[in-house]
Amino acid sequence: MQTSGKPDWNAAQYLKFEDERTRAARDLLARVPPGEYPVIVDLGCGPGNSTELLIERFPEAEVIGVDRSPDMLRQARQRLPGIEFVEADLSTWTPTGRERLIFANAVFQWVPDREQVMRRLLDALPPGGVLAVQMPDNTSEPSHAAIADVAASRDWGPALEAAVRERSALPSPASYYDLLAPAARRVDIWHAIYNHVLADVPAIVEWVKGTRLRPCLDALEGAARDEFLAAYTERLATLYPQRVDGKILLRFPRLFIVALR
Repeated sequence: MQTSGKPDWNAAQYLKFEDERTRAARDLLARVPPGEYPVIVDLGCGPGNSTELLIERFPEAEVIGVDRSPDMLRQARQRLPGIEFVEADLSTWTPTGRERLIFANAVFQWVPDREQVMRRLLDALPPGGVLAVQMPDNTSEPSHAAIADVAASRDWGPALEAAVRERSALPSPASYYDLLAPAARRVDIWHAIYNHVLADVPAIVEWVKGTRLRPCLDALEGAARDEFLAAYTERLATLYPQRVDGKILLRFPRLFIVALR
C-alpha cells in the first residue's frame, strides 16, 4: 500500500515471488471462522492475489479490494475484472457498516498508527464480524537489519534516514491481545516462521526490493542508489550461507491475528 506523498509500489516486482507471498494469506484465511460474510473488504489488496483467495472461499460474497497504490490496483483490476477495487489510504479508510470480514494481509506493518486503526476497524464491525490481520514480523531478520547497517555505514542523506525509519518493529503478541480482546468475543493470535527456498543472494535482494527495500532505493538517485544496492548485496552474502544444494533459506517470521467481534 502506498503512503501519501511517496513513490508508488511496483506490482511486477512484488509478484516475482507471488507463490511465497500468498502462502501467508492462505494460512490467515484458513483460520477465519466458517460463517456468512456477505460483504468482505481486502485491505491492502495489492495486485489482487489475496482478493482472489477470498473470492474462491466465499463465492457468494461481495468482495471489495482497497489499496493506495495505483499500480497495484491496475494489476488487481486486470487480474479480477468485475471486482470493485477502491483507491484509499488505510490510515483513514472507514468501514461503511456493511462489512462482515475485514481481511488485511501484509499491510498494517506500513501504517504508523496501526494499533489505533486496527482497534477502530474492529469496533466498527457488527457482532459476528471478523478482523483478520497478518503482518511480517521480520525487522530484526538479517535481510532487514542489513539495510540499517548499510545505511549507517556512511552519510547517504536525510531521505534515506527517513526511509530506514519508515517501518518500525511490531509490538508483542500480548500487546495486540490486550488491545483487541476488550472488543472481541475471541482473539486468535500466533506466529509462524517460513523458510523460503531461494536460488541465491540476488534473489533475496529481488524479494526485498518489492517491499522493505523499495522506499530506501526510492530515497537515493543514480550512483548512490547503485552503491547502496551493491553494498547491501555484499552484506547479505555474509549473512545467508549457501545450503548443500547451493540455494539460500530466507527465514521469514509473520504475526497473525483473527479477532471475532
